[in-house]
Amino acid sequence: MIIKKAVYDYGFALANQYVDKNLPEIAVAGKSNVGKSSFINMLCNNNKLSRVGQKPGKTILINAFKINDSFYLMDFPGYGFAKVSDKEKERWASLMEGYLSTSKQLKCVVLLLDIRHDPTAQDIQMIKWLSYYHIPFIVGATKADKIGTSQIHKALKNISVKTGVIVNQIISVSSEKRIGKEEILARIEEMLQIEN
Repeated sequence: MIIKKAVYDYGFALANQYVDKNLPEIAVAGKSNVGKSSFINMLCNNNKLSRVGQKPGKTILINAFKINDSFYLMDFPGYGFAKVSDKEKERWASLMEGYLSTSKQLKCVVLLLDIRHDPTAQDIQMIKWLSYYHIPFIVGATKADKIGTSQIHKALKNISVKTGVIVNQIISVSSEKRIGKEEILARIEEMLQIEN
């Protein structure tokens, strides 16, 4: 798949504000400093599409980007390290779980984990949510350029052990070096079953 067109369409802060546009959806989730915005920009060949914040946790909505006029990328708020109130964290959790449980268009979630660290409790919670709602997911291990090539397999194996995801189902990703881009896009295309 080649992404030729990507535009911001709308965002929503509460699950009941979600609009079904009758197109397939792929969501992107991950903790607040995992590099979600850079990842989306890399996939879409547009460095200005998703704003890369200086501080983690700047995405407070689920943002919907229309891709090739044929599907949506749904950018979830980052969870974890953002310095926000407990009430705001509860709203984010309610927003994400509400969307996951109600969207009839969601085909897959791309869950981003930092290749350098153990998955967090929130990462494990997201995997549990996805499993509970029977939502297929792809795991992308970001920041692969930050560790040596010889360490990548060991890091992927560690993520596999901690999450229960089969190691060859985890894709190493670097937005900076554009590692993993084609593999992720191919997997998304499989999930969408669309032709471009």
